[in-house]
Amino acid sequence: MGFDFDTVIDRGGGDSIKWNKYAGRDILPLWVADMDFAAPRAVIEALHRRVDHGVFGYGGPWASLVDAVLQHLEVGYGWRIEAEWIVWLPGLVTGLNVACRAVDAPVLTATPVYPPFLSAPALSGRQLATAPLEQGDLNWSWDFAATEMAIQESDAKLWLLCHPHNPVGRVWTDDELARIAELAEKHDLIVCSDEIHCDLVLEGKHRPFTTASPQAAARSVTLMAPSKSFNIPGLGCAFAIIPDAALRRDFRRAMSGIVPHVNILGLVACEAAFRHGGAWHAALIEYLRGNRDRVARAVAEMPGLTMAPVEATYLAWIETTGIDHPVRFFEQAGVGLSDGRDFGSGDDYRHFVRLNFGCPRAILERALDRMAQAVANL
Repeated sequence: MGFDFDTVIDRGGGDSIKWNKYAGRDILPLWVADMDFAAPRAVIEALHRRVDHGVFGYGGPWASLVDAVLQHLEVGYGWRIEAEWIVWLPGLVTGLNVACRAVDAPVLTATPVYPPFLSAPALSGRQLATAPLEQGDLNWSWDFAATEMAIQESDAKLWLLCHPHNPVGRVWTDDELARIAELAEKHDLIVCSDEIHCDLVLEGKHRPFTTASPQAAARSVTLMAPSKSFNIPGLGCAFAIIPDAALRRDFRRAMSGIVPHVNILGLVACEAAFRHGGAWHAALIEYLRGNRDRVARAVAEMPGLTMAPVEATYLAWIETTGIDHPVRFFEQAGVGLSDGRDFGSGDDYRHFVRLNFGCPRAILERALDRMAQAVANL
């Protein structure tokens, strides 16, 4: 069966945060991480059936939905979990904030990183310690010596891990996950692993952090959602998987009174995506690989721009040289990108931009042409 990722769907003038940012301006929005593709037909049909029911009372997960999650994890990652390990959430960012509330101690993360990793600790009254990832000639990697020093100096007890990584696009290797698990065990840290991009691996294979070792499982909170992989983020459905009963109780206690029930349409979409979205998803991955390769070729031809290989996500982390305000510069050229300063503290990443290539190729080509012309005119 063929799937259409080339048709441009008009998202202007409606409820899209992504497109409304530049309403009335000729700027192509390639910033916030939602894709411009229609969701899988099976998801849309399941939503129609639920809407046709007509009653929208309070709801909760049901047996076949839970079974779909269990099957997805076992088939996709060889990870067999128990149903009671699942804690349903209205969004993954909610999970990051709940984890910070559940662990009453300083928090560690590595930069650059998805901005809510930097804001969630303060919102929960926690101190944040950061350690920089290393930017190598070919890719980004861990500086484990700096990471351990940050743990020791801060006395952090919660590690917010981004895996696969947003924005640098890495899929952490088994050796890297083992080293993270060793440090967590040595310094008694809980690891909250954001794995929302686990089904968007373009090179290699995702391994959940919690499967690194039995010790890792005992101190892990794994956050997942179908939202990125099937382009349904607006439906608000995610879940945490917490094998340890005591940690799970602490997490639920931190949710009490502040976290609402999951949207019932999000739950419906989750089951339909996991049960019936496989062929659509496989076609999406191939399309995203093509878009990634097109971005990489284009960036390589633009003087002063470089990017690391994208192993996962639909996000390119691009470094610029000779451009003082790259977001403003590219907006003036008609392309809206994410500001690198949002992914770290201070001006550490002021010369970086993040580009979302989860869009029809025609839009991507127009954006890359505009960027290339702007750089050529410097």
